[in-house]
Amino acid sequence: MDLHDKEIVPGEILPVVIIGNGPSGICLSYLLSGHTPYLSPEASHPNPLLHNKLQEQPHVSLLEQDLEYLCEGLEGRSSNPVAVLFDSLLLPDSDFGLDYTSPLAWRYEPERAIPHLVLGKGPPGGAWHAMEGSMLTLSLANWMELPGLKLKDWMRDKRRNVRNDRATPAEIASYYQHYVTQMSLEQNFACGTTVTSVTRQPGNQDGSPPCWRVKGLQRREGEELGDGSSSSSSVSEEVPFSLLAHNVVLATGTHDIPARLGVDGESLPFVCHSFWELEAAIARGELDQSSDPVLVVGAGLTAADAVLAAHHLNTPVYHAFRRSVTDPGLIFNQLPKLLYPEYHKVHQMMTQQQHRAEPPPPDRAQNLHQRSTPSTPPFLPPSSPSSSYPGYLSFPRHTVVEFRPDQKCILESDSGQRTVVQVSKVLVLIGAHPNLSFLADNGRLLGVKPKEPITCRRNPIEVDPFTNKVVAADGPGMYAMGPLVGENFVRFLKGGALAIASDLAKRRRKDEGRGDEDMTTDRLMDRWVDRQVSTQTEAEVC
Repeated sequence: MDLHDKEIVPGEILPVVIIGNGPSGICLSYLLSGHTPYLSPEASHPNPLLHNKLQEQPHVSLLEQDLEYLCEGLEGRSSNPVAVLFDSLLLPDSDFGLDYTSPLAWRYEPERAIPHLVLGKGPPGGAWHAMEGSMLTLSLANWMELPGLKLKDWMRDKRRNVRNDRATPAEIASYYQHYVTQMSLEQNFACGTTVTSVTRQPGNQDGSPPCWRVKGLQRREGEELGDGSSSSSSVSEEVPFSLLAHNVVLATGTHDIPARLGVDGESLPFVCHSFWELEAAIARGELDQSSDPVLVVGAGLTAADAVLAAHHLNTPVYHAFRRSVTDPGLIFNQLPKLLYPEYHKVHQMMTQQQHRAEPPPPDRAQNLHQRSTPSTPPFLPPSSPSSSYPGYLSFPRHTVVEFRPDQKCILESDSGQRTVVQVSKVLVLIGAHPNLSFLADNGRLLGVKPKEPITCRRNPIEVDPFTNKVVAADGPGMYAMGPLVGENFVRFLKGGALAIASDLAKRRRKDEGRGDEDMTTDRLMDRWVDRQVSTQTEAEVC
């Protein structure tokens, strides 16, 4: 869908604009398009307390029920109560490895649909399209799926042999893109868009209410230029747009801006901040077993993927991270060994192949990289005559002090001892931050800690737990969901979609007595449908 430099429907205000077209935005679009969850007549739930509550109003849709009441007494692996509720209804007892049938029955009720627009920089699926395609996802396949389309069934149709219950990011990205088409949601998506500002628009003297103004740019591929000669080529241009909306949903995720260490030399060319830069270096043939070691900084799953990728090439690896290998907060200590063997292997490497510091000469840092003859492995820990994982050395409870132009890096232990390592490349993989530059002060004022940057773990956007309304918004009608509110797993971000869709449905029901507003919504829906071009392919839309 193209957005011209004007409101989508001139003179009117869109009910909802969703910023972000990843799984959060897609799931919310599904609910706002009239797909409504009910309790199935023959259903039961393994939690007797929740089952009894659901039986009290079996003919009332989940969107219309009291979510706070249904959430009471439920426990799960999310701090957001509606996320725990919806996950329990979609995947009952899945944490125990049980394949319990969901008690929900989905009905398509177009009269419930709320006109909306989903804005995203790339194709539907968001950051999943930028993730590496070969590694397996952390979550089980059914945890990654969205309502109405079983991911396992879709995967079986795409590949003959489904080896296990986990999928690759490339498969997940393709699934989300297919989901939008399968559920006929394309008309709600405007891809290639970058939002540049979201501001509160005051009401006018003509009686128009206060609302949100969303401005940005949409990338569009122009027609081929030229006279038919071989030099003809298509031209990409960015066209400004401006929208008015009663409600704005922040669903951008947190993968836009890689986190940085903030140390000297971090901008040197051999210091990278994304996994794909390692893959690009491998593709160019820059790394092999004769290379100086690659330094991986971080102890998350992406850092583990980088260790595995380099180790697979027999490229030496230094691995530095702040935590102890036994720290319960370390993600590897939370994963079942049988289900995640590759990450268990990395944790074994981190544990068994640690750098053992030797007392350095006075006032001098220890220099770890001394050129050796080919017959002498330059990489074995000083205390070990042999190695279970040759070419790997971990530095637990270490931080980076400085990167030097001569490709040396200074590491410091928590006891204050410094070590100098010679490296070929550095991968700083310590997470990412959302790009909220379209909000005042990059959205900091919306966080739990208003003076700090928004992050998924340390400072999410503060929202009402049962509606996902942003507590510190400039006005009513701003919501946030997904990683922005601390929900990093797809299985739980769907709860944010339920909370928002439920609140919007209840608000609309309260306004049903206002005839003028009903007519406005009807006109919006009619014009929305009229604007759809049936001959457009999905590629042309997005």
